Amino acid sequence: MIYTSNSLSSFNAVVLKRLCMSRVNRPPLSLYRLIKLMNGKEDKIAVLVGSVTDDIRAHEVPALKVTALRFTETARARIEKAGGECLTFDQLALRAPLGQNTHFGPAPGVPHSHTKPYVRAKGRKFERARGRRNSKGFRV
Repeated sequence: MIYTSNSLSSFNAVVLKRLCMSRVNRPPLSLYRLIKLMNGKEDKIAVLVGSVTDDIRAHEVPALKVTALRFTETARARIEKAGGECLTFDQLALRAPLGQNTHFGPAPGVPHSHTKPYVRAKGRKFERARGRRNSKGFRV
């Protein structure tokens, strides 16, 4: 599948953008975090433009369908032993050309996503008011 930026599917545009990112901006995701993100979404395919690494904190691995650039050997073995699937992006393109039933994880900036703002200082006055506290209008 050729991912194009002017595709009809916004999913393909997001995948293309992330494929073009530098390695620093494509950090690995541990199996433990992947299991937490996919909790309650067992019918969907997890999509990660990066690496999936094994994590000893994950004692029980559910049957996950995961698409990623690469998997460590132990992570792949544990996912497949649990009855899950490790897919490449080529296989995903054949199965879900427009990204149907896929899950990227929470977007940066949504509530509880742990995305930190780029600030010039981390003091009391810097990005601590509206949007950061319940008492000041709303909270992100």
